[in-house]
Amino acid sequence: MALAAPPDLTNLDIPVQPLARAYPRGLFVEPHQHAWGQLLYATSGVMWVETPAEALMVPPQRAVWLPPDVPHGIRVVTDLQMRNIYLRPAIAATLDRRVQVLEVGGLLRELILNLVDHGRESRGEYYQALAQLAVLELHKARRSALRVPLPAAADRRLMNLCQAVMAHPSLAVSFEQHAAMAGASVRTLARLFQANLGMGFAEWRRQVQLATAVAELIQGVPVSTIARAMGYSPSSFSDMFKRALGIAPSHFSSPPPSPSVGR
Repeated sequence: MALAAPPDLTNLDIPVQPLARAYPRGLFVEPHQHAWGQLLYATSGVMWVETPAEALMVPPQRAVWLPPDVPHGIRVVTDLQMRNIYLRPAIAATLDRRVQVLEVGGLLRELILNLVDHGRESRGEYYQALAQLAVLELHKARRSALRVPLPAAADRRLMNLCQAVMAHPSLAVSFEQHAAMAGASVRTLARLFQANLGMGFAEWRRQVQLATAVAELIQGVPVSTIARAMGYSPSSFSDMFKRALGIAPSHFSSPPPSPSVGR
């Protein structure tokens, strides 16, 4: 795993600081927080970004905006090539105060990559101009409403079950099987779901499935492949998807952007 030196978040003279790292599949980055705002973006690979209140599935054409001081952890679903940028607190304060999933268009993507590539020139006029344009693009980027709530209470049994479903959202594993693996009764976990998340297990798992499906559709995975992996027939999966989101899976079926040379 290639590690870059962490940015110096004590230097407030620099508006935006970059970080490039590669993370292997299965890695869990323990929860932490920064005084600067952070944009988490991967040129390739998929991750779950977990905050105290929710989990966000992030494929390559999406990024997560984290306001300053928001605790967050990362579960790496597939090998990741990360290209993150940190925004000093005064600039971060002009953006959303809530965690957001942003759609990354072609211009924003190239701005992020160029900020990372030219990080050593952070005091130059060109870099300053890139940073200003990137902030403007972050303001106008479309926000995604697809979120998966996480339990706020520190009940390890419930969290273990939630993490198991996020790793394997298929219908093939029943609630009873998940409960047995978590070491709690079905009745206890059903009560914990309602008390902590305000919904039942089936509804919560459906949100995980939708988030996972959208991430895979964006990467070009066929609907039939996604449906069968989750235990649905293609038609029943499409019906469930359309009832939940109001649009067909084909809405998200677009090829991912071609990687830039040398990145």
